[in-house]
Amino acid sequence: MVTETVKATRNGEFELRDVAVAYGAETVLAGVDMRIEPDSVTALIGPSGCGKSTLLRCLNRMNDELGDVRVSGSIKLDRLDIYDRTVDPVDLRRRVGQVFQKPNPFPMSIYDNVVYGPRTHGVHRRDELDAIVEESLRRAALWNEVKGNLKKHAFELSGGQQQRLCIARALATAPEVLLMDEPASALDPISTQQIEDTIGELRTEVTIVIVTHNMQQAARISDRTAFLLRESMDRPAGLVEIGDTRTIFTNPHDKRTEAYITGRFG
Repeated sequence: MVTETVKATRNGEFELRDVAVAYGAETVLAGVDMRIEPDSVTALIGPSGCGKSTLLRCLNRMNDELGDVRVSGSIKLDRLDIYDRTVDPVDLRRRVGQVFQKPNPFPMSIYDNVVYGPRTHGVHRRDELDAIVEESLRRAALWNEVKGNLKKHAFELSGGQQQRLCIARALATAPEVLLMDEPASALDPISTQQIEDTIGELRTEVTIVIVTHNMQQAARISDRTAFLLRESMDRPAGLVEIGDTRTIFTNPHDKRTEAYITGRFG
């Protein structure tokens, strides 16, 4: 059961306060305070091992699936504490979709991939499902390439098409937020451009949070950028700063951010 507060206005805005994550006895991320603005793209950057993906997984409670993981502090989505015991993680993940580093379409047709989520949430009328498929594939910039053969097996698509199918599958449940964990790192330059173009089309419709190691990509596609850093293995990672992407890349407030962006470390 989900509390009545879930029914409050949904904008896709996150507020994080003093967030920390521990794997077993080791605290790997601590002291994160940040606001993720609605209907915009926020990029998480930083060296490997700085907690970017860990932080991303906190936003839809995917860390719950990893076993001995403890998340403390406050994470609110549209003023709802997503770690409140009354919040259903399944409902949360409908609201906060995720696209992973490697394309992971289900072993079924294009059509069945897209309608998997809506069917799970009780949509069964064929006309409704057909409309969801077309809208989702259009929003993921894939409709024109596959509309003639929606029964085609997803595994027959190219890598870039599979990733856009995964985006369409995530969009099919009408999420407020879309999390992307290096969604183009396994793709060729043309497919990467298609993914970036898709993000550009979606940026005013859904809140996007993307983890990327590609500084040029972060600069191109994001409205705001957050820099995370783990300075030593005996200390947890943390947020160094977050701000307007142009400012972060041209005039960051912290010298550590400047050093990372200019390639002096990381």
